[in-house]
Amino acid sequence: MTSVFQTNIGRQATAPTTSYQQSYQQSQAYAAQHRPTITDDYERWYTENVPSNRMLLSLRSGIDSEISWALDRLCRLCNNEQFVLAAIPGLTDALFVWPDWFVGTGAEECAKKASLFALPKTLEKHRRHALEAMFILKNSAVNDANAVELATHPRTRSLILLALHRMKPDSDANTEFLTYIVELLQQISGTLVLPPPDSPLLANPVPPLQTLAATASDRSLIISSLRTLMLQMANPANIAHLTPDTPALSAAIRYLPLLSDKLLVETCLNYLYTHLSHPPMTKAFLLHPELASTLKLLVIIMLSEQVEETISINIAGPVHTAPAVAETSKDYELSQEELERLLPIPEPQRCYEWMKIMFDARPDGELTQVEVWNAYREAFYFHKERYPVLAASDVIKNVNAVFDQAHAMVLPGPPQRFIVRGVERRKVRSDADKFKCRWDRSECTTETFASAGELYEHVLAAHIDAHPDPELPCTWSSCTHPPLPKSHLRGHVLTHLPSSQPAPLQPGQQDRITLPSEGFPNPISNPTSRPVPPVRDATITYKQPSVDPPSNALTALLCIRVLFRVAFASAEAAPRADDDHFGFPGIIEDTGEDEELTNGASDSEKRGERRGRKAFTGVRHLLEGVRIRDETLMEWITEMVDAGLDGTT
Repeated sequence: MTSVFQTNIGRQATAPTTSYQQSYQQSQAYAAQHRPTITDDYERWYTENVPSNRMLLSLRSGIDSEISWALDRLCRLCNNEQFVLAAIPGLTDALFVWPDWFVGTGAEECAKKASLFALPKTLEKHRRHALEAMFILKNSAVNDANAVELATHPRTRSLILLALHRMKPDSDANTEFLTYIVELLQQISGTLVLPPPDSPLLANPVPPLQTLAATASDRSLIISSLRTLMLQMANPANIAHLTPDTPALSAAIRYLPLLSDKLLVETCLNYLYTHLSHPPMTKAFLLHPELASTLKLLVIIMLSEQVEETISINIAGPVHTAPAVAETSKDYELSQEELERLLPIPEPQRCYEWMKIMFDARPDGELTQVEVWNAYREAFYFHKERYPVLAASDVIKNVNAVFDQAHAMVLPGPPQRFIVRGVERRKVRSDADKFKCRWDRSECTTETFASAGELYEHVLAAHIDAHPDPELPCTWSSCTHPPLPKSHLRGHVLTHLPSSQPAPLQPGQQDRITLPSEGFPNPISNPTSRPVPPVRDATITYKQPSVDPPSNALTALLCIRVLFRVAFASAEAAPRADDDHFGFPGIIEDTGEDEELTNGASDSEKRGERRGRKAFTGVRHLLEGVRIRDETLMEWITEMVDAGLDGTT
């Protein structure tokens, strides 16, 4: 094989033959006569007017400028799906010349001369020719017709094998060249059958690909190597090349945590699934030292790819509220002035005037007859010696005389109730006298003020500043403070005045309270006796997946599922083939021979199952956070979580 490369290199290095020179000169003259004037149409003009053999002659001319021109044109054309190598006879052989030279001696020569100084221009151009020719071969292999031709070409296999075994990615040029080599091999690996593992080392591309995937520092080269290995191992004829401790497997596991690099993670997942798809490799992986961490990474990848939406459902019923600070009211009481005015009036006119002051007409109002009589008696009974009072029956009759809609009636019992319907006690706000002056032991007859400021000004002007003595006692309501100078008494009075602002709420206290039911009385004398009301906010919030999982998450799930199948193969939790599981991936059939298979398992397999179950027990809390919209796939997750609860270790 070496002699073949040497012959090609020697032939390329010599000057082109006379026939090549004549044909080349003729094509140059033809191109000069038909050269277009608009550069934008150059490619169209080229494909229509330039003879196809001109590029072939330029490649074989040995003139660097013509070779560069031909390779530049081909680099542009090879991106077209219509570019077919067979359309130009001899083009494929011509493209192999420079890559063969670079693999044979060019790379080594460039490495020696570039160790201290820059490459000579000629050598640098030749290296560029090799890279561009390899780029053309790699891109053209995307076309199925070109891939078939290159796969069957005798020079393809030797070029790829020599490049993989001889070259190291220790420079940018070598890395770029090896990337093109691996990508070319990837394009033709679909139906490629590898030689047996015990064949000569130079005939097997798997070991160098494994080394590149594990040791290369270039991301593109790593991805290409893993993809090529994945395609090759997916062919059942190449299963013999799989080993439990392959360097590519370690590389795939090592790069899984790089979640931000979607393409690299996807490649690693695909290779890992290809590796685990073979039962012997899956059983061996249960004994791998990175089993637990790999399983955890696979679950983390699923969680990182999970897209969820928040769902909120309020299960509370209708809520009835009332202001936390309610305006309370009380029954109106006769003032002293009103009583003194009513006493001299003869009955029944006095009773009429008293009822107008004490009661209000209300169609749905209701009072007991006893309440009406007691109110009348409390007002005038102590003055009966000077001013006669009416009998109870006369007082009740007078209600209808004052209020036309009011009626005295008896409600049947038991017990019977004697009521007056159509009236109610007149109500006033309980804080109506909030700003009333309490000086002179609450005997001040001044009307109620509208604010605390007005009340304070009244106390100063009417009760403190107007007094001739320099010291005065505080006579506010029941205050027992000793006499104070007027200047101090002015400040002391402020301690008695009510605030104009409502009392501040406690931290977290709302401005409304929740009532047990609609119409429940509020306020009540003992709020602690009120039944417990329903909660205001009974919202249940949970998350659910909004979209189906992407491909990376599905591949990770398949890897987890395969490992679960093997780890629980001898347990009742092992998945069986049925309609829900589709019989894939790796669902074992219930053949009734499980006990026999378990008894025949080796000690290493049993130890692997124990390690696998222990690993699934360790990731159970992570699996509980996985949500998948598809019900069947979600059942897989639930099944593995349940198995992790009692997995034997």
